[in-house]
Amino acid sequence: MGSFTLLLASALSAWTLFSREPPVAHAIDNGVAKLPVLGYNTWNAYHCDINETVVLQAAKYMVSLGLSDVGYKHVNIDDCYAEKNRSASGDIVADSVRFASGMNNLTDQIHAMGLKAGIYSDSGWFTCQLYPGSYQNEARDAKLFQDWGFDYLKFDNCAGMSSPSLFPYDDIIREGIVGKYQRMATAIQDLAKSSGKPPLIFSLCEWGEEQPWLWARRFGHSWRTTGDIGPNWGSVASIINQNSFIAWASDFYGHNDMDILEVGNGDLTYDEAKTHFTAWALMKSPLLIGTDLSTISDENLAILKNEEILAISQDNVVGTSVTPFRWGINPDWVSNSTHPAQFWSGESQNGTVFMLINTLDEPADLWFNLTESPWIRAGRQYSVRDLWTHTDNGTAVRNFTAHAVPPHGVVALLLKDAGDEPPNSGPPCARPEWCINQNGTLAPGA
Repeated sequence: MGSFTLLLASALSAWTLFSREPPVAHAIDNGVAKLPVLGYNTWNAYHCDINETVVLQAAKYMVSLGLSDVGYKHVNIDDCYAEKNRSASGDIVADSVRFASGMNNLTDQIHAMGLKAGIYSDSGWFTCQLYPGSYQNEARDAKLFQDWGFDYLKFDNCAGMSSPSLFPYDDIIREGIVGKYQRMATAIQDLAKSSGKPPLIFSLCEWGEEQPWLWARRFGHSWRTTGDIGPNWGSVASIINQNSFIAWASDFYGHNDMDILEVGNGDLTYDEAKTHFTAWALMKSPLLIGTDLSTISDENLAILKNEEILAISQDNVVGTSVTPFRWGINPDWVSNSTHPAQFWSGESQNGTVFMLINTLDEPADLWFNLTESPWIRAGRQYSVRDLWTHTDNGTAVRNFTAHAVPPHGVVALLLKDAGDEPPNSGPPCARPEWCINQNGTLAPGA
């Protein structure tokens, strides 16, 4: 009896050891940023050429152009707002010329428009443009940002651990990237407890170099996954490709950040801008507009205001991203920055979402079997809603083909279960592999 008990205990121990699921970094559910943040960031449009007039003008356009009405609520200042040196008491000081009215006046005006305000800092000695960073001043700076009236903090990592001119030497910090970002995360959490105010939304920006999708959700609400975006198709396609392998990491309170939007910038075509926006939205990235809103075209404004696409981004029932079910031109699960995955699907509270991307430089038909998506039931038919043409396009049975998708263009669909498929819709199984009868015989073509 004792031997049996010992054997059983050994077996259970081995089962526990080898069947244990990998550890999960649970999201920091602290009451803010459950959904991807929608708003504006100054960097792509203005870089360092910012001042209070530029920021307030962007906020006013957010309201007058109807962007705030469809969910864009944040107006975020990026780098270059500060003086080059801290005050005698150790605080960051707003530039006395460009922000002469003070940060509290700025955030008061932004809040009066029904919007929220965001600020920027860095985890090292300096920011990317060599303004004061927050290393060893995390608690002081978090309190300052809150006192200034900000709701959101983008926290950069300029030059990372490769440039001691920006980042503290190893014998000073004695931490890896996780410990480096934990410093500000702890400061934000402690400040929320002591002040009784909501915590700052915390956006980590270390460009994906140390796999933040594995750990950053412990500390913040979004994390950059790649280097900086550029206003061209090659950059957009490369970022989609890189994120296709980690799309599983986004969910409520924690999101892969694919970088500031370039809609309205550079040489993106209309279809490329649609694809860019659709991928960012359906992959649950924060959506931060990065163009000069005073000159935005009606065409690009319509892209940013597509409420059917935004409804998927802001789904408060399903927080997960679309993911690839077939790469298409590129072999499945193989990285290719020119030809990222073409066939994507995901859940939503209103049906199954599909995203089809034509990565070619010429029009193409994109075909898929419905049950290639894990969210589709076999033997059923589905109503088809086009999220860009805003039309109901009948029902799909077993297969769907999007015809003549433009070069670098996108198709976004919402499919809803419409009941059993009609009789005699085709072979016994839509996908013939291992299609088998109860009597053990394979169906024709299996």
